[in-house]
Amino acid sequence: MDNPPDSTAQHKPRIRWHIVLFLAPAVLIYTAVMIYPLFNTLRLALYDQVDQQRVFVGLQNFRELFGDPLWSDQFWNALGNNFWFFAIHMLIQNPLGIALAALLSHPRLRFAALYRSAIFLPTILSFVIVGFAWKLILSPIWGIAPGMLEAVGLKWLYQPWLGKEEYALSALSLISVWQWVGIPMMLIYAALLSIPDEVIEAGEIDGVTGMAAFWKIKLPLIMPSIGIISILTFVANFNAFDLIYAAQGALAGPDFSTDILGTFLYRTFFGFQLQLGDPHMGAAVASAMFAIILIGVCLYLFGIQRRIRRYQL
Repeated sequence: MDNPPDSTAQHKPRIRWHIVLFLAPAVLIYTAVMIYPLFNTLRLALYDQVDQQRVFVGLQNFRELFGDPLWSDQFWNALGNNFWFFAIHMLIQNPLGIALAALLSHPRLRFAALYRSAIFLPTILSFVIVGFAWKLILSPIWGIAPGMLEAVGLKWLYQPWLGKEEYALSALSLISVWQWVGIPMMLIYAALLSIPDEVIEAGEIDGVTGMAAFWKIKLPLIMPSIGIISILTFVANFNAFDLIYAAQGALAGPDFSTDILGTFLYRTFFGFQLQLGDPHMGAAVASAMFAIILIGVCLYLFGIQRRIRRYQL
C-alpha cells in the first residue's frame, strides 16, 4: 500500500531561483559600490597611523574631531555653515518650487511648457559651469552684475558678495537655489496633476475655488510629495561639495566662511596645500556626515511622515 504524500513537503516553499538570478547583478554592484565602501569607511575611522603601522584606536579620532581645537573648530564651523546652507534651500527653494508648480499647473496659463523647460534647464548644467559662470557674473572687476544694477539705478546695492564673509555663503546658497529650484517644481507639478478632477470639481461645487482650493484641497493632498522633497533637500545639502569647490576652492573662502562638511572632508582626507591628508580622520568626518544624514532621515521617517499620514486620514 502506497504511503500518502507528505502534506508538509507539498506546501514547502520553493526557492524562486529566477528572481535570485535577476537580482544578483544589481545586489553585487550595489554592495561593491555602496555597502562595502560604507563599512570600510566606518572601519577606517577606528584606526590611526602610528609609526607607519595601522593601529586600532577606537573612538579616538571622533574625540579629536569633536573636542580637539585643531579639528573641532573647523568641524563645528562647517556644520553650522551646512545648516545655514540647508535652511536657505528649505525656506526659499522649496516654497518657490511649490509656488511655481501651482502657477504652471493653471490650465489657462499660456506657454507653460516653455516656462517649465526654462526653469528646469539649470538643473542639467554642470556644477563647474554654474560655479565659474556665477563667479564671473558677480565679479566686481569683469562681472556684469554691477553694470546691470547700474542700468536700473541700483548700483548702490552691489557688493562683492562672494568676497565678503558675511555674504559669501548666502550668495552661494541662492545660486544653488537658482540651479535646483526646477527639481521641487517638477515633482510638485506632477503631484498636482495627479489629483483627480472629481476632487477639484467637488470643491468648486462647495464654493472652494482659486487660492482657497489650493490651500484647502490641493496642498493637503501633495503633503507626501512635499515631505519627500524636504528629505531629499536635506540629504543633498549635507552631501554638497561641488558648487562650493568650483566657486571658492577647497579652502572655501573667504576665511572658511563658505566651508561646509563636504569641503572640510575633502581637505581632511586628501590634504590641500600645506595640510597633509589624513585618511583616518577623513573617514571620521565622513562617518559623522553619515550619522547626521541618518539621524535626519530617521526623524523624518518616524516623526514627520507619520504625522503627514495622520493628517491625511
